[in-house]
Amino acid sequence: MTLTWIDWLIVAAYLALSFGIAIRYTRRAGKSTSEFFKAGGNMPWWLAGTSLVATTFAADTPLAVTELVARNGIAGNWLWWNAVAGGILTVFFFARLWRRSGVMTDVEFVELRYAGKPAAALRGIKAVYFGLLLNCIIIGWVSLAMETVLKVLFPALGQGMVNVAGLEMSQALGVTALLVLMVAVYSLMSGLWGVTVTDVFQFIIAMGGSFVLAFVALGRPEIGGLAGLRARLPEETFRMLPTIGDAAQTAGVLALTPLAFVAYIGMQWWSSWYPGAEPGGGGYVAQRFLSAKDERHAMFAALWFTIAHYCLRPWPWIIVALASMVMYPGLEVPREGFVMVMRDVLPAGLIGLLFAAFLAAFMSTVATQLNWGTSYLVNDLWRRFVRTEGDEKYYVRVSRWMTFALALVGIVITTQLDTIAGAWELILSASAGLGLVLILRWYWWRVNAWSELTATVVPIVVALVAGLMQAAGQPLPGFSNPFPTNLFFVVGVTTASWVLATFLTKPTDAARLDAFFRRVRPGGPGWKPVAERNPDVGPTERLAPLAVNWLLGIGLVYCTLFGVGYLLFGRPTTGLVLLAIAIGSAALLWRFIGRERVDPATGGSGA
Repeated sequence: MTLTWIDWLIVAAYLALSFGIAIRYTRRAGKSTSEFFKAGGNMPWWLAGTSLVATTFAADTPLAVTELVARNGIAGNWLWWNAVAGGILTVFFFARLWRRSGVMTDVEFVELRYAGKPAAALRGIKAVYFGLLLNCIIIGWVSLAMETVLKVLFPALGQGMVNVAGLEMSQALGVTALLVLMVAVYSLMSGLWGVTVTDVFQFIIAMGGSFVLAFVALGRPEIGGLAGLRARLPEETFRMLPTIGDAAQTAGVLALTPLAFVAYIGMQWWSSWYPGAEPGGGGYVAQRFLSAKDERHAMFAALWFTIAHYCLRPWPWIIVALASMVMYPGLEVPREGFVMVMRDVLPAGLIGLLFAAFLAAFMSTVATQLNWGTSYLVNDLWRRFVRTEGDEKYYVRVSRWMTFALALVGIVITTQLDTIAGAWELILSASAGLGLVLILRWYWWRVNAWSELTATVVPIVVALVAGLMQAAGQPLPGFSNPFPTNLFFVVGVTTASWVLATFLTKPTDAARLDAFFRRVRPGGPGWKPVAERNPDVGPTERLAPLAVNWLLGIGLVYCTLFGVGYLLFGRPTTGLVLLAIAIGSAALLWRFIGRERVDPATGGSGA
């Protein structure tokens, strides 16, 4: 396949518009770190929410979905569909609290909630661990996915090696590294405003390109539309739900033991940290809430993100994945099927659009990772521990240099990674148990800095020890179980450890707890002793109505997701019933949210 001049013109126009947006926001981003990292706290919900959807649509996601579908049918997507409950929990229980906190980053939140040297140490550790280490690993695996795209579309790029500053890499990875540096340039120029506006533009390109690819692929004679897919693939491929049984007897569909099913549905979504799906909405998700105009904009940004993330994005990818199974049966590397469909079905012009779509998906993710990671390294490390007295212009300059440095580190780490396979499971296992602390720190006064530090470190140590013992031929019972059943053991040890640490250490001092309670106004019985000391504070969050909204939100997302799926794949009655339930859930949510009293000072809800 060769891109024509029309294709290259489309790609060039996309890149020019991306940099044009960056130039447009350069001066605004240079005013202060508040503008650079959280858009001055003035972002509308639709912009913040769409930016989050774009960020989580990376170059690796359609490839990963293709592999999941090829191995386990549509139900294979339960690896990430199970997180709906956690996403909706963030919408109603945490988005407004984040905006109300007023911090620059979710790591700064540590010293708003806790006090003393343990809080300072936790803030510094999290800034380096999440902002540098995990952030660069994420940049690394999305870069490997982009390398795969380039190798399939341009086979010549996969045949030779280049040496860049002493780093050996394929030509495709060299091009990917150049793209990372280009993203660093426009990110350091424009800050979060430019990143977010560019995200929306890139999302339109990436999502539009995915729908075009699905439509064109279905029109191929060897596919024969949706009916042709159903006729050419086994019926179990189209199952929406996993099978509870023996995986060896149900090949081609996600088959889970009862224990694994409980781990997926009942544990993973609240127990493990994962970028974009953190329990309590941390990371770059919290960054968008903090940038929102007010609390209601933060909540609606979270709701739009969750609905679009689960209900809008997957179906064109799934259709292309199914088409790849028909066109390339027995493909050795299933994730390459998505790009191979692009290569083989699209005419001139459209292939350029889809290539631009992959560039957009890749660049939007890297841009957010760079801005988010730099916010930790500057606000929570440099400004907090290295130089505390600089002016805003100084910290903006440091932020821009740090953005570029972070991109370079990400490139170096990319060259040391061999595969993206298992990366999701590894991160989910190495953070199992942390999620409960991230939730409870908002709703239980007794959680302290030692609780969160213990919950952060213990699962990493457990995962490391289990991995070493497995490599030595001495698997650690329970902990070396396949994912996700290993979560029961890791979560158990982590939870026991942080609860023990909580009660063996002193609680956060009363002054800090009172200040946090007065600013954030969390509700529930977990703050009763603090609320009794501060009777004038109100209104606080009422948990029962939030729980009702949470259940309605889960119903809305799952019924929409599966309703669309059943309409597409030959069960229209079931699909229409589910969509009717989704509409009813949405109507009730709208009614309940509309009843809330709004504080004009914050845009937040009252009791």
